[in-house]
Amino acid sequence: MRRPRKKVFHQLGRWKLLKEKNPDLIIGVGGCVASQEGDHIRQRAHYVDIIFGPQTLHRLPEMINSVRGNRSPVVDISFPEIEKFDRLPEPRAEGPTAFVSIMEGCNKYCTYCVVPYTRGEEVSRPCDDILFEIAQLAAQGVREVNLLGQNVNAWRGENYDGTTGSFADLLRLVAAIDGIDRIRFTTSHPIEFTDDIIDVYRDTPELVSFLHLPVQSGSDRVLNLMGRTHTALEYKAIIRKLREARPDIQISSDFIVGFPGETTEDFEKTMKLIADVNFDMSYSFIFSARPGTPAADMVDDVPEADKKQRLYILQERINQQAMAWSRRMLGTVQRILVEGTSRKNIMELSGRTENNRVVNFEGTPDLVGKFVDVEIVDVYTNSLRGKIVRTEAEMGLRIAESPESVIARTRKENDLGVGIYQP
Repeated sequence: MRRPRKKVFHQLGRWKLLKEKNPDLIIGVGGCVASQEGDHIRQRAHYVDIIFGPQTLHRLPEMINSVRGNRSPVVDISFPEIEKFDRLPEPRAEGPTAFVSIMEGCNKYCTYCVVPYTRGEEVSRPCDDILFEIAQLAAQGVREVNLLGQNVNAWRGENYDGTTGSFADLLRLVAAIDGIDRIRFTTSHPIEFTDDIIDVYRDTPELVSFLHLPVQSGSDRVLNLMGRTHTALEYKAIIRKLREARPDIQISSDFIVGFPGETTEDFEKTMKLIADVNFDMSYSFIFSARPGTPAADMVDDVPEADKKQRLYILQERINQQAMAWSRRMLGTVQRILVEGTSRKNIMELSGRTENNRVVNFEGTPDLVGKFVDVEIVDVYTNSLRGKIVRTEAEMGLRIAESPESVIARTRKENDLGVGIYQP
């Protein structure tokens, strides 16, 4: 957070000159840095008119009007429960894939993480609102949705009848929408990865055979310092159950190296976990203290050179494993969602496999936005090459419920603006 904070104040210094030239110019600062710094921003830069957090972005038009009306600064870094989800714009498809936010915030309070302080605690979006948005996207040609949340598998949204739904319930409901033939979700937490979610992998083919499940470290001692509330063994138990349910599933993860107190032995345990799980990819970082978090008060006692070396070793191992996974795909048939033309050759098409490999292949423009089965014929460092063996018309994809029927029966608003559910 120190680096983003520094960038913000550096940029504000530039904007000060613009404000001096044009006093009517409205300057606003938004996002996580704004949420954490709050009034301190105006103490250092009194010419800032608006400060807002991630949860109050939707209020920005009113804030601007307020500043224009009374010329008083506005600071709104509150966490208004569900209000943000009530003010979302109409969904608009921008290709065959779409991201759908289903919850905000996090209750886990990992010692290194600033999210609970900048985005608030977990707030789940109602089930019928999510289905309504996805059905609208499906009607516009979206084939793949990625459900988003800081701790997405902790979703506990309200159903139309007032009961509380589980994340497993939601996955099955989304999969039942005709046209949605591929589902991803980001990011999940091991402590919330319950058996009912694992069961969805057994019976729901729309859920991809790829999962991003952050672990951060393979050392129980470091995990405890991080406040992760799970052990390395418990993490591996989840992976074992997942592979029993979906044998071909591939796993990616997050890792922090050089956390305060991390020893060489701790790092070796992380490397052992990486080998045991055989991760396909990872997002890995050197520990950087976030102001206001418990970890920021810990003694950062790992030498910088050791941190860099550990990160290099970890990333090299993950890259080797990722290439090994790619080589195993040679000669196999993979289902591809065609996203558009290839970046390297506009005469070819490009799409992604379930495990996020980019595949380039020959095909006609009418295939964009559809699924094709492709045999992998070449493996490269950052992509694969294939040839079409089957088109969507030959696949017999599951049809459970049309988007139109979901839209027709999902929550509407009456003349008073009150949400109602139409079964």
